[in-house]
Amino acid sequence: MVRKAVRYDEEEIDRRLIMSDDEEEQGGRIFFSNIGRSMELEDEIVLTSVGIDIGSSTSHLAFSRIVLERLDTRYMVVERTLLHQSDVLLTPYRGDDEIDADALGAFFADQYKAAGITPADIDTGALILTGVAVRRSNARAIGTLFSEETGKFVVVSAGDGLETTLAAFGSGAVALSGRTGQAVLNVDIGGGTSKLAYCAEGTIRHIAAIDIGARIVAFDENRKITRVEEAGRYFGRKTGINVSLGETLCEADARLLASAMVDQLFEAMRGGEMSEATVGLHRLPPLPAGLLPDVVTVSGGVSEFLYAEETENFSDLGPLLAQLLRERLENWSPRLEKPEQGIRATVVGASQYTVQVSGSTIFVHPLSLLPVRNIPVIKPAIDFADRIEPSEVAARITESLSRLDLGNGESPVAVCYDWDGSASYRRLDGFCRGVIEGLKPILSRGHPLILVGNGDVGGLVGMHCKLEAGISSLVSIDGIKLDEFDYIDIGAMLETSGAVPVVIKSLVFPDKKLGSGG
Repeated sequence: MVRKAVRYDEEEIDRRLIMSDDEEEQGGRIFFSNIGRSMELEDEIVLTSVGIDIGSSTSHLAFSRIVLERLDTRYMVVERTLLHQSDVLLTPYRGDDEIDADALGAFFADQYKAAGITPADIDTGALILTGVAVRRSNARAIGTLFSEETGKFVVVSAGDGLETTLAAFGSGAVALSGRTGQAVLNVDIGGGTSKLAYCAEGTIRHIAAIDIGARIVAFDENRKITRVEEAGRYFGRKTGINVSLGETLCEADARLLASAMVDQLFEAMRGGEMSEATVGLHRLPPLPAGLLPDVVTVSGGVSEFLYAEETENFSDLGPLLAQLLRERLENWSPRLEKPEQGIRATVVGASQYTVQVSGSTIFVHPLSLLPVRNIPVIKPAIDFADRIEPSEVAARITESLSRLDLGNGESPVAVCYDWDGSASYRRLDGFCRGVIEGLKPILSRGHPLILVGNGDVGGLVGMHCKLEAGISSLVSIDGIKLDEFDYIDIGAMLETSGAVPVVIKSLVFPDKKLGSGG
């Protein structure tokens, strides 16, 4: 017997709770979202994807072929083949902070042509904006460059926390810590900031970011200073060097600046107690004490010099920072290793597919909430102990929001959880109240509560949040496994079945097996 679709409301709760055990779940059909072909009988999807990274200092992109294989109702990435990797472009500007979208567009058009790929060939993609590219005017101008791919792209505006997290995954540091069991500190040094991620057992445990980068003071071919960030002025005062625009920065003075920067960067890398000045340079809270890693990897633009893969001079402090940092690292006990990716420590694209979720596994109130689109997923490390403590659940959610720059409440988020154990009233209550407390910055802005479970309690969780916790705007679904760096669309409920289509889009990072497609 196939269970009828259930649209939960208060009058139907009793029916939900007394439903007989011998009623079977309605089966789902899986569709590839871009071209609508049924994947019910197919076990593999092959996508052409593009990963585009636009930052304050550099921009680049890569085209990849991504192969997904079905595992139950989820497709997993099993193969990534690099089709074309662009040059790294110094991000062009019209003014101090206005990105030259026309020049950027010409660069991307050339790269599409070099790869032999047209926008119509792209199945999915990820557009990562960092630094000044996140600003509204720049983001809008950049968005017009990819209007043909609208709907195919995951667009991510990354602040310091998410940028640090992306670099740790993109460099391979997170995977390395899981593969070897060693603690890995990834130091991603870009043009304006350095991002620190302490990784252990395949997860990021702590992150920090500091205003130290290769282009906080930049100059032209005649060594005339052309760009100075606030942090550059700080180091100029600290070293007694005049870094005003138009001044000449000799090699000896550049070395003094770079040396002072490495001193404070190294202080930040060690964590714990540090000078007030170094704390003041931090953009995120400093690393805690007692985190001596086994391995250090360096990614970002400066890594290309540190591992001697780049010889061209970009009229900035990158080569000196790399040389001086390497000297410091060689006298530090952790082992220096080369990351899987350096300046390209970012996403290589995105995967995408759709699964229809049976109406019997969801709770939506009111139905007019749907559809919702491009909802970022967090997956807090919740301990489903015999007694679920609301404060612990809230703390884990707060950590996830902070790490992914989602704590400002500007957009809704979906909380993914792997329920374990019985669904008793006390355990449901502890979980639901903890989630609501942790999501207070989101819910207080009028966004709905969105919950995605990998078990069979989605309906019960949704009902508890509405009836016991007073949440009036919520979506709760289950039977789907998600991870951080996933984004979901939840479509309107289908009247014929009560099911909802859920599009799952995942950022895809490079790995050691990333090969070339020629």
